[in-house]
Amino acid sequence: MKIAVCVKQVPDTSDPDTEVHIDSSGKGVDQSKFSFVINDADNFAVEEAILLKEKHGGEVVVVNVGSEAANQVIRMALAKGGDSAVRLDDEKFAGSDPVALARILQAGIKDLGCDVVLTGCLASDDGYGAVGVALAALMEVPHAAYVKTVEVLNGTLKIGRELEGGLLEMDEISTPCVLTIQTGGNEPRYASFKGIREASKKEIKVMDLAATGLSEDQVGEAGSVAVMVQYSVPVVGELAEILEGDANETAGKLAGILKEKGLV
Repeated sequence: MKIAVCVKQVPDTSDPDTEVHIDSSGKGVDQSKFSFVINDADNFAVEEAILLKEKHGGEVVVVNVGSEAANQVIRMALAKGGDSAVRLDDEKFAGSDPVALARILQAGIKDLGCDVVLTGCLASDDGYGAVGVALAALMEVPHAAYVKTVEVLNGTLKIGRELEGGLLEMDEISTPCVLTIQTGGNEPRYASFKGIREASKKEIKVMDLAATGLSEDQVGEAGSVAVMVQYSVPVVGELAEILEGDANETAGKLAGILKEKGLV
């Protein structure tokens, strides 16, 4: 089984003291004071890929769209059990929306002959969850989103998708396919010292725009359906009013406020 797992490097905003500021372009945030980590959902996708490899054999290829700085998260995925990596890096990729990013990823994956492509279900920096689905559409293969369990059958996969309310929907999907992995379905491992040493020797193939075979109008803002116009900080409104007391008291106060504001 050959598995491609897509990973993204994102700012680490887990520290409550981390401040986010819009950069001078107005189209992004100032990342100069951030440290960076692997996208949370992608970390679970990496673990799922390695679990499948350990149980059924095969190869795991780590795929990333990013600059050389992203090598740190690529190397960590390799240290956990990935075999090789592809990093797609070109300044013309900047400004790509989920569809353009999926197009770039497809270009990096298309010649690998993968049985399964795994991505995280959601990006923790921009909140997009469309890249994996768009990738499946471009590859013209079936897909499933928010997958928490994967079981290999005879030529197909049995997968469990998380639905609203914590329900798990069980489906069967043929390969090749794309799965976007939900958090919580496994327990991502820590990389061992041996794995980290070995990862430093593993190949990271770098592909620029020319190597992908794509044209400039297929990537970046030119190849995007949605283009970032501007970030803005929400306008600070009036402070919230906290209603204190037991349920009967607060319900009465709330009813009075709603009547006063003409809302009931």
